Amino acid sequence: VSHQRTDWISIHGHICHLLIPVLGPQPCFHSEKDRKHGKEQLMRRQESLIAVALSTAQGFVWAGKPLEAIPAALQALRFSSQAFGSDSLQLVPIFLLLAEASAGTGRLRQAAKYLSQAQWIVLQSPDCSAALQSKLYRGLGLFSIAEGDLDQALYHLANDVYLATAEFGLNSVEVSGGYFHMANIFFHQNKMDTANSLYTEV
Repeated sequence: VSHQRTDWISIHGHICHLLIPVLGPQPCFHSEKDRKHGKEQLMRRQESLIAVALSTAQGFVWAGKPLEAIPAALQALRFSSQAFGSDSLQLVPIFLLLAEASAGTGRLRQAAKYLSQAQWIVLQSPDCSAALQSKLYRGLGLFSIAEGDLDQALYHLANDVYLATAEFGLNSVEVSGGYFHMANIFFHQNKMDTANSLYTEV
């Protein structure tokens, strides 16, 4: 019962009205034009469902409620897999969000699995953007922090900064997140000069 309540609060209350047109029986079309139009309409509905589920999950993570984020992120993953395929780059941000939420609830083994799936997709996609690779390395860095491996975290976050800089430029807001997490690590290591320098950069 508590699981169902969490699921309802997390996502089903938001997407219930969107599920019927996507999961219900699809109409039978008589012409190729109508079939194509029906397929496009279904894809738009799926994309709308994914967007709502993903933004809901992200909102819970930002609000410090990782447990509530997981059901919403799983719905986004389910419909993204159906719409784009199980090895699509579209799934990477969802796996990263699931990893962050899982780590936030103390499920580090599950978080590691989600990160591995995201990393595998990126490695299999030579056309993956530097922006998405940057997000992957930030996710790996945050996971290493959760594990307590600060040297590995700094390595991943340095890659995050490098790739974000390559994609967005040296003084972009997108780069600041990597610097901020690195600064926090140096702060906890009592390397105040380096930490303050990075905080200033942020």
